[in-house]
Amino acid sequence: MKLHVTEEVAEWYKEELDIDDTNQLRFYVRYGGSGGRIPGFSLGVRVDSPYEAFITCKAGGLTFFIEAKDAWYFDDNNLYVRLNQNKDEPEFVYD
Repeated sequence: MKLHVTEEVAEWYKEELDIDDTNQLRFYVRYGGSGGRIPGFSLGVRVDSPYEAFITCKAGGLTFFIEAKDAWYFDDNNLYVRLNQNKDEPEFVYD
């Protein structure tokens, strides 16, 4: 599995969450929401520190990660997080 976050998304999160390069952001599986890879589940994001990181990546000075306990959700799919220019918000693309 690969995790790729664009520089534009990193800057968007810094502005929206009022954080700086010292922060780490976790993508986690949550019950509910829409647009997820598995119906009934979606991804959330929060400022956090890794406990048992499954995968990490750096973008815009931030570290993004997914914990091992959430790896099941991706089922060996890659996650690309990019900025949707029309909505001016991040979008998650799985392949």
